[in-house]
Amino acid sequence: MEKVLGRENAEHAQTRNSLKSVVALALCFGAIHFNLAFILFSLFFLPLSLSPWVIAFLMLFTVLPVDKNSLLGLKLSRFICKHVCTYFPITLHVEDAEAFHLNRSYGKKELISPFPYQPFWSLDEGCSKFNLYIRIRMFFCYEPHSVFPFGSFALHNNTGFMRIPKIRFLVSSAAFYIPFLRQIWTWLGFSSVTKQNVISLLASGYSCIIVPGGTRETLFMEHGCENVYLKERRGFVRLAMEMGHPLVPVFCFGQTNIYKWWKAPGKLIQSIARSMKIFPLIFWGRFGTPVPFKNPLYVVVGRPIQLEKTPQPTSDQVAKVHSEFIEALQDLFERHKVQAGYENLELKIV
Repeated sequence: MEKVLGRENAEHAQTRNSLKSVVALALCFGAIHFNLAFILFSLFFLPLSLSPWVIAFLMLFTVLPVDKNSLLGLKLSRFICKHVCTYFPITLHVEDAEAFHLNRSYGKKELISPFPYQPFWSLDEGCSKFNLYIRIRMFFCYEPHSVFPFGSFALHNNTGFMRIPKIRFLVSSAAFYIPFLRQIWTWLGFSSVTKQNVISLLASGYSCIIVPGGTRETLFMEHGCENVYLKERRGFVRLAMEMGHPLVPVFCFGQTNIYKWWKAPGKLIQSIARSMKIFPLIFWGRFGTPVPFKNPLYVVVGRPIQLEKTPQPTSDQVAKVHSEFIEALQDLFERHKVQAGYENLELKIV
């Protein structure tokens, strides 16, 4: 591991705030379990005549408008980002800071976050502690998905790791039909991964974090190996070419190990699950709960792949850039796996 100045204080802060970290994780990911528990409680402990009202109450939260700029939402977003990052903790390594148009340069290779609750970032090029800004819109292509891409919080503007003024993390549209999860994720800056929404965000000046493999990538998870579902995923490349925005490969080491998991075996089961758009994966964390294990995460941000704007790229052009991205991701993985502590880990493109 890298030696970091002030690490002892960070570890002390993590111990002191462990309860807050669990609360932050519960707020961010516990809505599904809360809804299920709420429904079961109403069925077994309340009169049956009240059950329809419980369902109606939950359904109400799937249609109520969400104020993205509410003070409550802003406070919750900062609280969640702060304590999720310190829970694991998360390390962010930026390969080429100059590629992101930084304001100033200090000439230091490792910098400590100015915020006391964060671990640290590490940069290969000079940068500023307080002026790490990205000025152009980019596609941050984050891998792997695993159970959930927790490491992506390192790129959130509320963490202060990389101060990206306008950024959105793109997730499945289905998440925004789940009561309470819809509100929390909207406040966190999560947004639907539909093509039209992505185009609208980029046109409005936002950078986007996407997981190209998506939730379908969980079908290919293996123990002791990182499988990234990219061979059939070319839509994000085509869209980036059409709009002329760079692709940035991002990889998170250690994320697959934050949960114990079991996947239903057999190609038939996998095929049925794929056709039904469900994922036969059972996972559990600490004490058998959804709270993940405290496994350090090491997030590496590679160099941007610059693209010329091509309004109507051909299949061959898309295939060429797609191959370049896969090669860049593999190279990023191989260059940093030893430093991240995963010398014998293998990356497979499926």
